[in-house]
Amino acid sequence: MKSQINNFVSDFFFEYETQRQVLVRNRRVGVVCRLIQLGVLGYIIGWVFIYEKGYQSTDTAVSSVFTKMKGVGYTNRSGLEQIWDVADYVFPSQGDASFVVMTNFILTENQTMGKCPELPGKDNCSTNAECEEGRFKRTGNGHMTGLCLKQTGTCEVLAWCPVENDATIPDPPLLMSAENYTLFIKNSITFPLFNVNRSNLVEGIDGKYISKCLYHPDNDPLCPIMRLGDIVKFSGFNFTTIAKVGGAIGILVDWTCNLDWAERHCKPFYTFHGLYGNPGETDKARASVGYNFRYAKHYMEEGQAKRTLIKVFGIRIDIIVRSLAREFDIIPTLTAIGSGVGIFGVATIVCDLVLLYVLPKREFYKNMKYKYTDAYQQGSEEQDSEEGSTKKEADTIEKEAAKE
Repeated sequence: MKSQINNFVSDFFFEYETQRQVLVRNRRVGVVCRLIQLGVLGYIIGWVFIYEKGYQSTDTAVSSVFTKMKGVGYTNRSGLEQIWDVADYVFPSQGDASFVVMTNFILTENQTMGKCPELPGKDNCSTNAECEEGRFKRTGNGHMTGLCLKQTGTCEVLAWCPVENDATIPDPPLLMSAENYTLFIKNSITFPLFNVNRSNLVEGIDGKYISKCLYHPDNDPLCPIMRLGDIVKFSGFNFTTIAKVGGAIGILVDWTCNLDWAERHCKPFYTFHGLYGNPGETDKARASVGYNFRYAKHYMEEGQAKRTLIKVFGIRIDIIVRSLAREFDIIPTLTAIGSGVGIFGVATIVCDLVLLYVLPKREFYKNMKYKYTDAYQQGSEEQDSEEGSTKKEADTIEKEAAKE
């Protein structure tokens, strides 16, 4: 018993087991094997490491955006001159990453709460029965009183009177001067995984530079001050067309950084995209073109509540931050290498399938690859027999290879 235990311990610690291998000299199988291995190697180097950068870990940024518009607009409506500043034409108040710059408008002044005729086409009628009291249309301006006014051929409504008439949009746009407004973007990002903080006011951008620069994709690609007319042009819109009925533009701030290089090389890249409501499109089937909304300025006059209703047509600006940072990391590197080494086993599997199931001499290769035995026997006779058999198999393989 003691001897068996000693033998077991000795075998466990001082013996090494390895698989038996068969060397097959076959040109076709050898070429297939090398082609598969080269393909796997190209995949690992070209796709995993170069294209996908599998040797790096990645992180996305936590971002904050601050904006500020500057510029003064001028209108002259029927001899009434008016100056418009940022408090008048930016909605909501400044600072958001999404806002609207007014470029055109329709004013309905001195509205009071009362009864007045609906606009033609909204609630046409010929008898009072067609103006059911308390009913209202979704596209109408108020509740029906039950009266049909013969003078206008429309129903009387309880609403803010006179009701808004927006059938005619001012053309050319009233605030064409908006083309020269400027937008200042301040963007800060943090990559928590790498503890890296960056701002779009990168190295070399100071107060003196900002006071003179104006963004241009070729001449000043890092300037954070952009002319509204240029933003529209870079996004593919025509300013006169979009200013009339409004639209939406996305400014994409792209932070794609390779932190294996110095942090100063991590810089933003600006692109501009029309999001929706492009008035230049000729698709007449669209349900809504442009971008607009309404707001009212309420006031009291001689004890009566009044308001001025403004229908605003404008350019909606959405600033979108996209980020991806990469840096070398030993863990994904080893993972990529390990998976690549595992894929190399595909060549062995394919070649085994070809040898054992495709080639004409597949039975011969199967006998060379697998050794069948019924029982395990000890003794010098078995060892001598095994050595003789191994030598005989080797000679047979060389002869068969020579024949091929």
